[in-house]
Amino acid sequence: MEDAGKGTYTLIMSLKAPRRLKVGALGELYFDEGYYAYTGSALGSGGFARVQRHRAVADGKNRVRQWHIDYLLPYVEIVEVVTSPRPECAVAAEIDRHLARVPRFGCSDCRCPTHLHFSENLNKMMDAVKKAHHII
Repeated sequence: MEDAGKGTYTLIMSLKAPRRLKVGALGELYFDEGYYAYTGSALGSGGFARVQRHRAVADGKNRVRQWHIDYLLPYVEIVEVVTSPRPECAVAAEIDRHLARVPRFGCSDCRCPTHLHFSENLNKMMDAVKKAHHII
């Protein structure tokens, strides 16, 4: 669902096996097998081109670790990307009402508790993300 332009995106990702990863200043985190939703902003000059950068990190074509999500991306498959013009923190807060959170992940520049959420169920995750983006 990637649109042209700018806005907010949520990466829906699948992690096939549990992992412990060092995530920048957050330190070592444990990730259960399942589905993760990472919400980010694409308001800069490149807009949704940021999503292509995330795909390059996930595919091993970009090894730069700039954001928290860069540490998780090499181990996941990006299943879908949902985009909208809604504010990033509003989307993350709405998802937070329905899914488990990975505390402090991806939100070092705001007051949100997280921008990364977890579910064992893909349908539950897709429903929460689409509602947060006002797609449903």
